[in-house]
Amino acid sequence: MKDTPDILCIGSVLWDIIGRAPVHMRAGSDVPGRITRLPGGVAMNIAMTLTRFGLRPAILTAIGRDTQGAELIQSAELMGIDCRFLYRSDDLPTDRYMAIEGANGLIAAIADAHSLEAAGDKILRPLTDGRLGSAAQPWAGPVALDGNLTQALLAEIARSPLFARADLRVAPASPGKAERLAPLLPHPRATIYVNREEAGILCQRDFTTAEAAAEGLLSRGASHVLVTDGGSAAADGSRGQGVITATPPEVLVTRVTGAGDTFMAAHLVAEREGADRETALDRALAAAARYVSGDKPT
Repeated sequence: MKDTPDILCIGSVLWDIIGRAPVHMRAGSDVPGRITRLPGGVAMNIAMTLTRFGLRPAILTAIGRDTQGAELIQSAELMGIDCRFLYRSDDLPTDRYMAIEGANGLIAAIADAHSLEAAGDKILRPLTDGRLGSAAQPWAGPVALDGNLTQALLAEIARSPLFARADLRVAPASPGKAERLAPLLPHPRATIYVNREEAGILCQRDFTTAEAAAEGLLSRGASHVLVTDGGSAAADGSRGQGVITATPPEVLVTRVTGAGDTFMAAHLVAEREGADRETALDRALAAAARYVSGDKPT
């Protein structure tokens, strides 16, 4: 194992319990389908995708000292994810996420990330005690940060010297948690990844296109934003360089949970490899399309 990971993924690592049915569903539907339990959470989904691109990510999160937590760590390590720096809690259970998906997309979901929220800044200790950095010598690599952290902790991260040199890549966990990212929006080293709905929540207005949403976020002080919009055109907005757009490939959608995290990871890798804005956006959209069609991103 390398002493230093390639990237830190900070946020939710939990079990995804997903029920999927091959038919259109609505509230109250009761249909046959499949139920799976897989490692998930925004930080975990990003880390899993990064390993497929040949990187070694480390996760900074809270996992309980329970059977589910031990199984989750074992699964992560088997995928090549560095688990040395995560926080194990004696009194908090391992978090879980439950979703129902139909042929018409996500029907409903509940995220139980209360243990991560309760752990607070304990998950950041490796960045303070010298294992991954300190206030005097902060971590200088990429960081994938997710909105399952509390708004207070995200605000602390936004002003913390521990992240003064980091390449911050920030994503909300869901539209319901998009507002938590507000303190990070003007951070000069942050790239914000949102969908059109989440952009509207951050800007407190409605947008009809990803392009308009990207322009709105830039006007609110963001330095670099990526806005997706399902099968419609996505946008990359950069201060001083304007907004570009690209349309994702058309695919048969077989799953949706984790698509945004895959997009973010693929975009990060493309930029890390020196791709220009257009190429990075195209590669991220292609990876997300492969993911929702049921294939692994490559």
